[in-house]
Amino acid sequence: MSSPAADPAAAGPDGARGPDTGSAAASLVGGAADARRLAADSLAAGDPTGWFETLYAASRAGNAVVPWDVAEPSARLRALDLPPGAGRRALIVGCGPGRDAEHVAALGYTTTAFDISATAIDLARERHPGSPVTYTVADLLDPRPDWRHAFDLVLESNNVQALPTGIRAAAIPAIGGFVAPGGTLIVLAAATTRIDSDGSGPPWPLTRAEIDAFAIGGLRPVSVDQVNAAGTTLPTRWQAIYRR
Repeated sequence: MSSPAADPAAAGPDGARGPDTGSAAASLVGGAADARRLAADSLAAGDPTGWFETLYAASRAGNAVVPWDVAEPSARLRALDLPPGAGRRALIVGCGPGRDAEHVAALGYTTTAFDISATAIDLARERHPGSPVTYTVADLLDPRPDWRHAFDLVLESNNVQALPTGIRAAAIPAIGGFVAPGGTLIVLAAATTRIDSDGSGPPWPLTRAEIDAFAIGGLRPVSVDQVNAAGTTLPTRWQAIYRR
């Protein structure tokens, strides 16, 4: 789970620039359209998360493009000074094909990464043979009991913004529930998009109240910042860090 990008100059949930080629630009625009169309169909059917598997499966068959499926880890994640990973457990929420999970694992964390899409997990395993990451299918809205307070580092990168507001109230505390005592939660999310005016999406930007809602159950904010990223579809991002 991650947010689609809609701009030919942007790729991925963090809006990082993609290859400067006409074909790449056209692919990204088409991918954003694919994602929004499938999300709308899924929402209309009363299934707010089913479109992720539909999109990944269609992409694998060559019938759609996953617009955030790029090789580089999130630019905002790479810019963070993360705690040392040795002896610590990390959980990547909505990992997709694994770009952020592999980055965190390379820092020494014993890393688990999950996605609701079985096809996304298959892709992650195929693309990273021999990876130390444990990739698994799981549902954020029905979290595994054994993951409660189990991870020293939890990364939520652009997943909640791909959920309609009606189910965010369940997703946000579920993410916080993964953080162990003394652990860290990183939240990266859209604060604004270029498509806010008509309400289309995903992504749907998080409000300040939604960002603040992560600070529950003993989690306290260390920093909550708005980061500018001019020239992308997500021109202002939330970058929030919490600790328990």
